[in-house]
Amino acid sequence: QVQLEESGGGLVQAGGSLRLSCAASGRTFITYHMGWFRQAPGKEREFVAAISRSGGNTDYADSVQGRFTISRDNAKNTVHLQMNSLKPEDTAVYYCAAGITTTTYSYWGQGTQVTVSS
Repeated sequence: QVQLEESGGGLVQAGGSLRLSCAASGRTFITYHMGWFRQAPGKEREFVAAISRSGGNTDYADSVQGRFTISRDNAKNTVHLQMNSLKPEDTAVYYCAAGITTTTYSYWGQGTQVTVSS
């Protein structure tokens, strides 16, 4: 089992940047694929980005491709989401997730709010 805690959210103007972090507990972090998801008010939770166990493979939603970068540090049990060129439509609660496969995530953090003002 793994516990996840996000940080780094906040209020930023359009065009600005934020870096989200997710700290994972436990010694099995490297066995999990990691992902970031987000949920805007009144909308379904949606996939944002994912990274493989080794960090060698990444995947992004079309809406963030080229603006967001996911990375992980297996020595520190952390995963990051660097968000650049933020847009008001990026406003959401962002969740970190861990899964045994790239499509099934079993563990979730509590989320961190990102608000982008126009």
